Amino acid sequence: MYDSRAQRIFHIVRSIPRGKVATYTYVARKAGVPKAARYVGNVLGNNRSSRVPCHRVVRKDGHVGGFRDGTREKVRRLRREGVVIRGNCVGAEHILQ
Repeated sequence: MYDSRAQRIFHIVRSIPRGKVATYTYVARKAGVPKAARYVGNVLGNNRSSRVPCHRVVRKDGHVGGFRDGTREKVRRLRREGVVIRGNCVGAEHILQ
């Protein structure tokens, strides 16, 4: 079972719309743990539920970053949702602020 911080993170990530992404820092701030971007990455990396679209969370520099199923799969899923990716970086117009 996940703690309340992890549950908040999952809730926020589930609210990211198709065609958009959020940074680990953005998710941490929205979850009330603003200095815990790495914690967000760890929580998402350990997630096994397909109901949480972890592929929609990227690094603050726009790079797609890691993914449990591999970077290629993350890029494939994002592109399928309409996210523009150049050189493994997400177009700024797709990043939630």
